[in-house]
Amino acid sequence: MPETSTSVIRRLRGRATGLAVAGTVLALAAPVPATALTAAAVTAAVPVADRAGAAAADPVSVLKYTAKERREALAYWTPARMKAVGRTVDLGPTGPKSKPWRGTVLKSVGRLFFVNASGADTWCTATAVRSANRSTVMTAAHCVRRGSSPFNTNTSMVFVPAYGKGKVPYGAFAVRSAATPRTWQTDSTNDMSALTVDAGRNGKKLTDVVGSQAIAFHRPVGAAVSAFGYPATRPQRGEELLHCVGTAKKEHGTQFIPCDMSGGSSGGPWLADFDAATGKGVLISVNSALDSLTPTKMYGEIWRDTAKKVYDRAQRG
Repeated sequence: MPETSTSVIRRLRGRATGLAVAGTVLALAAPVPATALTAAAVTAAVPVADRAGAAAADPVSVLKYTAKERREALAYWTPARMKAVGRTVDLGPTGPKSKPWRGTVLKSVGRLFFVNASGADTWCTATAVRSANRSTVMTAAHCVRRGSSPFNTNTSMVFVPAYGKGKVPYGAFAVRSAATPRTWQTDSTNDMSALTVDAGRNGKKLTDVVGSQAIAFHRPVGAAVSAFGYPATRPQRGEELLHCVGTAKKEHGTQFIPCDMSGGSSGGPWLADFDAATGKGVLISVNSALDSLTPTKMYGEIWRDTAKKVYDRAQRG
């Protein structure tokens, strides 16, 4: 199984630019043209033939964190640090389509904290899903590693389910490994990832503690979707779970819903067949990219065979 050692980084998507505020790059991007540097320089270290051969050999790339790195990540991300990171970023006022979630607590949805390429603390959103190992979490690939770059990955990664306003009700779960499509590593396509997390401090596995969402692949586009995330817009600044509701439509080879959640909501779940009373649905995609820096659309990948292989690799971990 091909693996990559960790180093401090943050993704630059081939078709997107990151949203940077006050030196902190949040993981969510707009599908606007990248610079020539993004398109060429980050791929220069790996010959095209080698990239194509690796993708053909194994469509999944796996990044592993050592036991020492995982212990250090848990020690690093104290509740005080988690709360402080949101104060370093302000992406403007929360948009009218993004509403605070006031229903049943979504224990399976949480913030994914990590250190980015500049060495800055930042976050994404992620979701615990049904899995053979009871320890699998779905998010966006750009929350794990830079697109079109085999060596640049994020570090100090922990998943905090049901995070809210500085509270960590179920603890933090260190990420043991992260599977992404190899096409994300080689050419910045197929922006999704499946993480495998350690058991919590009490020795219990993640979904035994917080439950899980169902997951599906090859779902036809057109479902009513409830999307969730922890954007860095104010007044929430990542401290509160927000959501958008809309019907998914195809565009640019992906799918979108009307939504104005911004940076920090990347990797957040798209739940079809969502029951607000139970907080349960079927995960069919995750927040990936925006239509502009003043967003009106949220894009998510259409999960097909490769996404299923990524998920299967993680649930066997």
